[in-house]
Amino acid sequence: MDATHERIAAIRAAFPAEGLFADKDWLLSPEPFVIDAKLAEQLDKLGHRLNLFNRACNELYQRSVSGKQPAWIADYLDRGKPAELVEFSRRKQFRADLPRVIRPDLVLTEEGFTIAELDTVPGGIGLTAWLNATYASFGTHDLLGGANGMVEGFRAIVGESADILVSKEAATYRPEMQYLSRVAGDGVLRVHEAETFSIPGHPVAAAGNTTLESDGVLRLRSATLHSAQNDSKGEAVSLYRFFEHFDLPNIPSAPAIMQAVAEGTARITPPFKPYLEEKLWFALFWLRPLREFWRRELSEQHFLELQKVIPYTWILDPQTLPQHAVIPGLEIQSFEELKHFSQKQRELILKISGFHETAWGSRSVVLGSDASQHEWQEAISEALAEFPQHPYILQRFHKGRLVDQRFLNAAGQIETMRGRVRLCPYYFVIDGKAALRGGLATVCPPDKKLLHGMKDAIMVPTAVAAG
Repeated sequence: MDATHERIAAIRAAFPAEGLFADKDWLLSPEPFVIDAKLAEQLDKLGHRLNLFNRACNELYQRSVSGKQPAWIADYLDRGKPAELVEFSRRKQFRADLPRVIRPDLVLTEEGFTIAELDTVPGGIGLTAWLNATYASFGTHDLLGGANGMVEGFRAIVGESADILVSKEAATYRPEMQYLSRVAGDGVLRVHEAETFSIPGHPVAAAGNTTLESDGVLRLRSATLHSAQNDSKGEAVSLYRFFEHFDLPNIPSAPAIMQAVAEGTARITPPFKPYLEEKLWFALFWLRPLREFWRRELSEQHFLELQKVIPYTWILDPQTLPQHAVIPGLEIQSFEELKHFSQKQRELILKISGFHETAWGSRSVVLGSDASQHEWQEAISEALAEFPQHPYILQRFHKGRLVDQRFLNAAGQIETMRGRVRLCPYYFVIDGKAALRGGLATVCPPDKKLLHGMKDAIMVPTAVAAG
């Protein structure tokens, strides 16, 4: 057996007993994905800018609610969400709370990279921790974050002891969280089914505050979610939320957890702020009426740098424009006109903004140039019809550049894939600053336009080239 196959055998032997992704496979590579020092430096700076961006998003929403910015901002972000959840997310004691894990999905292009999405409830934390530890053992590459960066970063944001709540909807990712729990040390991180988790003094059975209406929307009896001083002598329970807000109706323990957070007997990250998890923030970033806000909150330099990597994005709002107005960048008066775009004009991505089961995992994504005219027209019609409850966004599509990565094929031989890569750096917000602690690279076959984990993709950690 040669050295390359020995390394593949070592990777296979290192797979944790609990697995990493339930019922998911990928192609193995004998080496990490290597980036140059310039890109590594850009990634390091990107974390700071995205942390500033998240703070600015939170501030803009709060100002919109208080009347210091236009009301239509909060209106866009609150669409389709139950009033009780909106009220809970606006509470003063949570005002400054922000997600403490930031993971952008970067598409590497000929010009550099573009941010396809910004995920604040990301999968892949445990997987990347395992990849870093496994590939670091070979001693051949300088991995982003090092062997233990992901585990140390996660522990830093949740504290010395924490409960990780994974819902059934997100069960695919439970094994990687179980791995993370095991390598963090006995009793430090504990993984639970979110549906049955209970906090002392807040039994699930006694909560009885969740109902699922015929429209599928969660109703929380807000009178029960009162604020109270935490009179407990013990530390607040630390919780990590690994489920989306749309999943709340399926989690009987949710009201009890929210009650504990409201009282201060528990603290949770990411916070219960569904407005921060909307994809339409990229559209708000580009809106001309908000330009000066972004410049002030981010600084001129960071604003201009983010303009280079955030793709131009529109909210598919069907309201009628004045006869002399056009939608900037598209030069049309109505999004209905999108239906008649040629295939060449349809280098556009359509997807739901958030708070919906199709808002994660590329489930709602339609690439215009890949769709037939009929499919594209139907997708636009659905997006416009859904606007009152579930806004959609439209985004410029940026094609990934081709890269080479070796992998083990089905015949047990090493060959090279010339594919396109999605790079996911993981930032942990520690003491208010974003720390880059790892990077997951997914190399997909060149005919795949949408880049995500799949059985014919390679998934490896990211390393920085020597010298």
